[in-house]
Amino acid sequence: MLTIDPDGDLYVFGYGSLIWRPGFAHAGAELGVLRGYHRSFCLWSTRYRGTVAKPGLVLGLDRGGACRGMVFRVEAPRAAEVLAYLDDRELPDGAEIVYRRRMVDVRLAASGQFVRAATYVANRACRNYCGRLASSEAAAVIASGHGAMGSNRDYLLNTVEHLRAVGVRDRGLERIATLVAHPAPLEGPVLDRL
Repeated sequence: MLTIDPDGDLYVFGYGSLIWRPGFAHAGAELGVLRGYHRSFCLWSTRYRGTVAKPGLVLGLDRGGACRGMVFRVEAPRAAEVLAYLDDRELPDGAEIVYRRRMVDVRLAASGQFVRAATYVANRACRNYCGRLASSEAAAVIASGHGAMGSNRDYLLNTVEHLRAVGVRDRGLERIATLVAHPAPLEGPVLDRL
């Protein structure tokens, strides 16, 4: 697979809150497709979108499928600073390392060219990894989750809204957003998985 990296710039693939709140200066952003991973509410959040007593859910890249998201280009002189910022933002959730930084090949939607990009994939070995929940279970958790960065509902709705703004329809997230408006009570041992 051909990989381009003009001028030694850093590319970052965002699939969740990085789309609507990157938090770093970038020289450009465009739609890209990552194969081999899909966007999923597969991680409990006990810090940013929930608490230890009442966890929320955050998105992770989990194995299989494909994911459309934003590819941000960071000029080479700022690359180390941006990676340090992203590691601080993405890696810890309390004492847990919920993501692993990976370098992946992402196809740029407009040109079809590939770039090597940093992204953060779900750490399946951490205790915050919950795997795939039913849409109704995820909606019930998200509807009431709230943490240091705000409500879990806002996190979901901002992601859906900003994906739509760049022409991406994520049917799974849209279904959860519909269910969040009228969540069913949690039944069974969903929270026991944490």
